[in-house]
Amino acid sequence: MSARSRWEGSLERGGEPPRLAPEDEPPATGEGRETDWVADHDERTRDMRPAVGAPGGPAEWPAADPEVEVALAGPGFADARWSYLFKAPDTSYAAVEPEPGQVAAANRRMRGGPAPEPRGPFLHAPVWTWEVPVYFWVGGMASGSAFVALACDVAGDARSARIARKVALAAVAPAPVLLIGDLGRPERFLNMLRVFKPRSPMNLGAWCLVGFSATAATAVGADLAGRPRAASGAGAATALLGGYLGSYTGVLLACTAVPVWARSRHMLGPIFIATATASGAAATRLTLRASGLPDRHPTNAALSAVETAAIAAELALSTVNERGIGNAARALHRGTPGRVYRVAQAAVLAGLAAQAVARRLRQPRLQNLASVAYMTGALAFRVAWVEGGKQSVVDHEAATEMGRREPPEQRLGSEQRRPLPAPPVRRAWGEAVRRTSLTFERVVRR
Repeated sequence: MSARSRWEGSLERGGEPPRLAPEDEPPATGEGRETDWVADHDERTRDMRPAVGAPGGPAEWPAADPEVEVALAGPGFADARWSYLFKAPDTSYAAVEPEPGQVAAANRRMRGGPAPEPRGPFLHAPVWTWEVPVYFWVGGMASGSAFVALACDVAGDARSARIARKVALAAVAPAPVLLIGDLGRPERFLNMLRVFKPRSPMNLGAWCLVGFSATAATAVGADLAGRPRAASGAGAATALLGGYLGSYTGVLLACTAVPVWARSRHMLGPIFIATATASGAAATRLTLRASGLPDRHPTNAALSAVETAAIAAELALSTVNERGIGNAARALHRGTPGRVYRVAQAAVLAGLAAQAVARRLRQPRLQNLASVAYMTGALAFRVAWVEGGKQSVVDHEAATEMGRREPPEQRLGSEQRRPLPAPPVRRAWGEAVRRTSLTFERVVRR
């Protein structure tokens, strides 16, 4: 009697499956399994073609040899009747047979049927506190001021360039403090500098913040030391880094799974850089006016035009983005994010109106009021975007809609990843940062 016959006879009598005969037992050693089993699974001796069926129907797969039966597999799932799912006294699964074509018809109906009601939560809400939108705001203001300093150098206005560089340094000074306040401990910020990941917006943003702060401080120091050429060179490097500092925050939000941020991935970068340019130009213009810049000075008129054009571009891009992201835009119009977003729009519109009246009536104070309104609107926009992400997470319909309609994006990368050997410089830098972090931690704990 074969092993299969003994198996079926035991199942028909209702007993437990018998033990395998010695000749049916697998080899006891790994070498034996390699030599005895691998040959049976060789692609050259077996048909490895996948079983592919028509949509809505069963797959077809012809046996390699119709006369050879599969060992330990009874017809009609007879070898699985001992399972609790197929016991006749407990369930009717084994007794009920579907009508011909019933399963295929049910599959076809479900493919075009209505989507089930979403029941979340599907995502975790961001845990960012108020420090993050303020960090976004001061970082954008610093990058915008760096742009202004470079433009003033190119235009030959050395005095305005020196003041713009000081505004950039003053704006970026609280950025590390705000970032560390959100992280909770200073060593967490330093730990981000232990590695360098060009494909990580957060890691590259931390490095850019350090580099921007260093070049901005160097430029201001060169100005104080009376070295204009060195100050201009450091200012140009600061403006170059400012291009990333002012836009990476929008890219960072777009890289997440939050619906309102992910659906806005094509617009968040330009929106953030437009707001950064407007707030930086406004802050620099107000500082220049406070330092005695005449009303009819060309720099004053140029900065007034730049801040107005940049904030108008931000408002236009935000409006276009709202219409393009569908239901995900509801997060920007409900609750606290909606109120803050409306405040931002009102501030921008009020600033544009004040700027128009100031040009018509030639009232410098109205221009200053417009600059203040632009900076207020920039801050409100940052708060609205961050809080809107928290609101978007609890919008389960928007989350499921994004998952159904948006095809998954393929991640660029090599087929095989291997760890790169760390050079001595990288190991020394990581060890230095580690020791600095431990020192900070001991000081904080005391």
